[in-house]
Amino acid sequence: MAFIDIIEPEQATGTLKTIYEDLKEKRGKLARIHKIQSLHPESIVAHMDLYMSIMFGKSPLSRAQREMLGVVVSAKNRCEYCQQHHGEALNAYWKDETKVKQLSNDYKQLDLDETEHRLCQFAEKLTANPGTINEKSELQPLREVGLDDRAILDAVLVISYFNFVNRIVLGLGVETDEEEFKGYHY
Repeated sequence: MAFIDIIEPEQATGTLKTIYEDLKEKRGKLARIHKIQSLHPESIVAHMDLYMSIMFGKSPLSRAQREMLGVVVSAKNRCEYCQQHHGEALNAYWKDETKVKQLSNDYKQLDLDETEHRLCQFAEKLTANPGTINEKSELQPLREVGLDDRAILDAVLVISYFNFVNRIVLGLGVETDEEEFKGYHY
């Protein structure tokens, strides 16, 4: 159960009701990460704008790479909700539930290409020890596998976004269950 009050769709009125209806139409269903922000409806819109830009906008990183980063960050933060949610999204691309589950458990055991492996390393380090990032030891290895500065920026944005959302989920007690993760439009 959430740690704070939420307004369910059937109780929503005005702006919140419109936001909920729009999200259901565009995404296929309403996520708990949105409902947890129901006491401040404008934050839902700002959150979705940020999410859509970072996760679905034009980028040198593929959608699968961005979802992969989200799963690695969420695993490092022990955010079960986001691991499951974005593991489901990643599986829409990878089509291998075992591989997605292993990404959450220990990406180092996966047969990832060098670019994916280095992105995962970077995500883990930026999540766990952000104050220790430096250009030579963290960014240079990304450049060596062909990622340009725009790709690195996008990786940092994805990693930062998931650290932000993981803290909303964990800090406000957003619950996890299997039904939550099925039926989204990817």
